[in-house]
Amino acid sequence: MPGLKHFLLIVLAYFLSANMVLAQSAGQSSAAGKAETKLKPAAQQSAIKTAPKNEAAKRASSAPVETPLAPQELSIAERVHVGHLPCELGASVQMTADSNAPGYFNLQGKGYKYRMKPVTTSTGAIRLEDEKAGAVWLQLANKSMLMDQKNGRRLADECAHPDQVAFANDMKINPPPALIDVSNSATSVQR
Repeated sequence: MPGLKHFLLIVLAYFLSANMVLAQSAGQSSAAGKAETKLKPAAQQSAIKTAPKNEAAKRASSAPVETPLAPQELSIAERVHVGHLPCELGASVQMTADSNAPGYFNLQGKGYKYRMKPVTTSTGAIRLEDEKAGAVWLQLANKSMLMDQKNGRRLADECAHPDQVAFANDMKINPPPALIDVSNSATSVQR
């Protein structure tokens, strides 16, 4: 029996020591929890203090990083008409060149605002794009138009700078020759 008592005392001591370790760790974690709750307001206050700085940093990093344009794109940008351009149906757009980023333009109208950059074309038409928004500005000799490629519609049409109005009026007075000219003089020479 003394061996059994000895064994039971050892087991009892083991359980008591295990409970004491658990109680101590629980006490430490509750103390840590209390300290953590004391730190939370301070941490929240520091987070509140640094939040405007972080938001400003996010805004600065979210600002478009514009790559410098190629010489060909810059030559296109030189020919873009800027200013207030009246369009059909009483609409208008405002095209302004960005002085901080040569070759880039801001196009604004009723309900939209785009950041445009020149794109080379095979036709010679002046084309500006806001790739992110899917907007395309086409400038021809006699008019300009703004298209929303994502939704497949025109946002503004028949927009005209005074130079384009003058060119359109000249086309009315002196129309360009037809692409397929079927005049009598051309057919009589061939016969």
